[in-house]
Amino acid sequence: MSMLDIAEVARHSGVPASTLRFYEERRLIRSVGRRGLRRLFEPSVLQQLSLIALARAGGFSLDDIAAMFAPDGRPKIDRKQMLKKADQLDTAIRRLKAMQNGLRHVAACLAPDHLDCPQFRRMLRLAGAGRLSPPEAAGRRREKERSARR
Repeated sequence: MSMLDIAEVARHSGVPASTLRFYEERRLIRSVGRRGLRRLFEPSVLQQLSLIALARAGGFSLDDIAAMFAPDGRPKIDRKQMLKKADQLDTAIRRLKAMQNGLRHVAACLAPDHLDCPQFRRMLRLAGAGRLSPPEAAGRRREKERSARR
């Protein structure tokens, strides 16, 4: 396969051209030239975009993802980092399972008023203490903090 222009990469990958430009700006991918005004990419960029999509689905930040590529664009995956992320996902899954069980209880609770239900009140206390924030919110906070440091 010969060089792909940005429109072809977008069509083959399903990633919008604006996102491709953003990824290039963040040094996650790189163009190798231009055809007129359009950026040109090696066909291997499609595999890079698949790895980026997989890592994003796994909750990795863009900085974490950038570190997963060698300077030539080939994958350079740190196994310890993968284990750490797997542990973080285990924690998030446990927290979400607890939330799911709590919500099912609240939905089926026979208390005349939810405020009469001890489990619902416990959930309110945890939420008020900031201990029930969704896992992706914590990830976005970390991403913003890293970006602010640059």
